[in-house]
Amino acid sequence: MRYVLGETLQEYQEEIMEKDRPSVFLATSQTARDCLEQAGMQYEGEINLKDVGFCKMETQQECLAGSLCIPKLLDILGERYKILFFINRHHIVIVDDDEFSYRLIRRIKRKKTRQGESKEKFIYNFMLEFISRDLELLGHYEKRIMDLEEGVMDGKIQGFQNAIMPIRRELLTLRSYYDEIMDMGKQLEENENGFFAKKQVKYFGVISDRADRLMSKASQLLEYAQQVKEAYQAQIDARQNSNMQFLTVLSTIFFPLTLITGWFGMNFRDMPGLDNGYPAVMALSVIVILICIYIFKKKKII
Repeated sequence: MRYVLGETLQEYQEEIMEKDRPSVFLATSQTARDCLEQAGMQYEGEINLKDVGFCKMETQQECLAGSLCIPKLLDILGERYKILFFINRHHIVIVDDDEFSYRLIRRIKRKKTRQGESKEKFIYNFMLEFISRDLELLGHYEKRIMDLEEGVMDGKIQGFQNAIMPIRRELLTLRSYYDEIMDMGKQLEENENGFFAKKQVKYFGVISDRADRLMSKASQLLEYAQQVKEAYQAQIDARQNSNMQFLTVLSTIFFPLTLITGWFGMNFRDMPGLDNGYPAVMALSVIVILICIYIFKKKKII
């Protein structure tokens, strides 16, 4: 599929449109070579979307070649949308087997009045469109972390680790993704090959700024998640300390009792109180227990 660049994107019609009009070509892996040839681009590398793992761009003699690896909003750690793109002075070729790019262009046509009056404006609209919902996504992560924090404060810590670990992994993934988008925007703004009009490269700076803000937000949420995790660990430590204190109190109370029973358990024939000492031992044991409890109460240990 081919769209002619203009204030509104129009599907190319060979009968009424000039062949060399600046356009956006949408291709699959099978049709990519034909579209590159129509756009007057030569790319010697292999076109294989399965190898796409990062958002990056490289400058070649006749074109800019890049890849986009976009997380799915409902499954950040799962399979991603994988796209290859090629740009020269006049045309853009997008290679996508999932029709994700086609859906993005449909959204641009539906929402934007100035859809693609230039290559720069189209790239700006296209890249902003696939990160347009990410601020809302990060807001959902913030609410999930706040809910976990309230649970920790209320002492509801069961299942906390199973809840916080996926959030941290997904935020780390998103932070790396936004960093890649920011670097790509800066590379486009540098305009090393001179493919873009100098007055139009400002659009790429906006992309970098947007990605930078998203990356900063993801970093803040990671720090927030770490603080909540530390609060959870403090709760665990407090419970363990409370249990250890209880065991210490029991040990302290029973130590003198053990000493008394050990004393009267020795095999001596002439030990005082051996014949009629049971009431006295019981009374002494109760007195020891009461004294220990009094001391612990006074020191506010129990």
